[in-house]
Amino acid sequence: MSVIFGQLVIGPPGSGKTTYCNVMGKFLESLGRKVAIVNIDPANENMAYKPTVDISNLVKHEEVMKNYKLGPNGALVYCIEFLEKNIDWLSKQILSLKDHYLLIDCPGQVELYTHHESINKIAEKLGENLVRLCCVNLMDSHHCSDPGKYLSSLMLCTLTMLQLGLPHVNVMTKLDEMKRFSDKLDFNINFYTDVLDLNYLLERLNEDNIVPQYKKLNEAMVSLIEDYSLVSFIPLDISNKALLLNVKNAIDKANGYIFGGNEPKDVQTLLACAVGAVSETQRTASLDSYM
Repeated sequence: MSVIFGQLVIGPPGSGKTTYCNVMGKFLESLGRKVAIVNIDPANENMAYKPTVDISNLVKHEEVMKNYKLGPNGALVYCIEFLEKNIDWLSKQILSLKDHYLLIDCPGQVELYTHHESINKIAEKLGENLVRLCCVNLMDSHHCSDPGKYLSSLMLCTLTMLQLGLPHVNVMTKLDEMKRFSDKLDFNINFYTDVLDLNYLLERLNEDNIVPQYKKLNEAMVSLIEDYSLVSFIPLDISNKALLLNVKNAIDKANGYIFGGNEPKDVQTLLACAVGAVSETQRTASLDSYM
């Protein structure tokens, strides 16, 4: 049985998951890949792409809300649990796409990735069928303008990486919008993408929080994030092909596509992907244009 590679695209509401799937799909197609977008967000009503596989063909969000008297979030959890119980339906759909690269567009309800088990179990079942996924976790760059929101994003990424048993790439989206709030940033962009010494962030947080309990909570969260030392971000502006390439190469390295994909490769290409493919000079030049 041949291996199918792909991305499990997650992130909070508004982080740009659907837009990312649409743009990354077209970018990968321009590189010669056959791409299939799989939508497993039953509440996704404004898709910029036409999904090859759509959860709404299995279960409909609005009908669940109506029939079971559930709110939007409760109905979404029901739909994902229903998908888990009917994983054979999803597996059959995906295994028919053996020559495709997958982009799986997921719901924005973060509880599904921090402590709920269904998404993790779905990924495990797909893995048993030789579907090699990389979890791509999107974070809106605007959170960098608020120390509290940025710390919350770091905690969310850490918990998600511990919960989901997949290779993991964190992406900071909407870099093109950073110019609008650059005056609100306490540090340069590399501090936020590389998650540098968080003691500086802690000082900034403590300036705003005079309540002792808040200070202790901030210190505990910073300590937890630094102890695990898992989180860093790859910056992305979807209109910048160099940054798209950088994200693509990091994901290909994480899920092993560079060794098992169908594209022709030489030794130079493999080495370039293995080290991230975009040089530090190119990356810095791209980032400087946003500041």
